[in-house]
Amino acid sequence: MNWDVVKGNWSQLKGQVQSEWGKLTDDEVAQAEGDKDKLVGLIQEKYGYAKDEAEQKLDAFFKKAS
Repeated sequence: MNWDVVKGNWSQLKGQVQSEWGKLTDDEVAQAEGDKDKLVGLIQEKYGYAKDEAEQKLDAFFKKAS
């Protein structure tokens, strides 16, 4: 999924993100506003993933969600 589309549909997608990565708070997900770098950083911080691993998981999630 294109990240411009993710940003445009963020209000619909943030619930799915919260379900997938339950360690992220509602506030953190809302503040990310569909920004890939912010989401990758949050996932890295909460789950201990390397940056490339977090990016891969995020990309795979949004491919599945589209």
